[in-house]
Amino acid sequence: MSDVLLPSGRSAEDLADRLALYLVADPDATSRDLLDDVQAALAGGVTCVQLRSKTHEGYDLWRLSMALKRICEEFDALFIVNDRVDVAIASNADGVHLGVGDLPIDITRSMTPPGFIIGFSPDTMDDVRATRRLGADYAGIGPVFATGSKGDAGSPIGLDGLAIKAAAVDVPTVGIGGISLETAPSVIRAGAVGVAVIGAIHKHEDPEQAARDLRRAVDEARTSPR
Repeated sequence: MSDVLLPSGRSAEDLADRLALYLVADPDATSRDLLDDVQAALAGGVTCVQLRSKTHEGYDLWRLSMALKRICEEFDALFIVNDRVDVAIASNADGVHLGVGDLPIDITRSMTPPGFIIGFSPDTMDDVRATRRLGADYAGIGPVFATGSKGDAGSPIGLDGLAIKAAAVDVPTVGIGGISLETAPSVIRAGAVGVAVIGAIHKHEDPEQAARDLRRAVDEARTSPR
């Protein structure tokens, strides 16, 4: 990806590197302590952590965000909060990830500090093409494959669908949805700069090893000719 400045003022090339292995940390997706899972995954090579919780509210979500932010700082990894702009700001997160039904990106940008990262999950092709114009720094595209981790994820778009959308969006793209160690390289070859996973780490008996294997697969795919 060419080294251009994104809406946040960050370098596209640098952000692409920081999105290589993206863990969507969900307390409901693991039988272990979430903080232990995240620390192990970061030790294995995760480069970005997004907190997504449908069961924590207000104060408890903020406390969990603060704890995850501290762990991410130890590993020089990005920390993103899903949906909740207020919690992201209050916990000094690196950014927030929004969907089409969340607070508009331009309003979010007006509320947040310089360098704040805004990720976006576009729905239609019009959304995809408008991602950068709306003010997002990266796009989460999926579900690439069938997934049981998000009940409202919709039908899989497949690698061909990912390739079409990745080519149409002019910000770094992360593939998400049912991605495994075996399929991660194909997601990169389809045009994504990184892979976002949930079960591939949270459901693995050894989250550190799972992250290490995924990071190796992603790095090899990113450095190989497409």
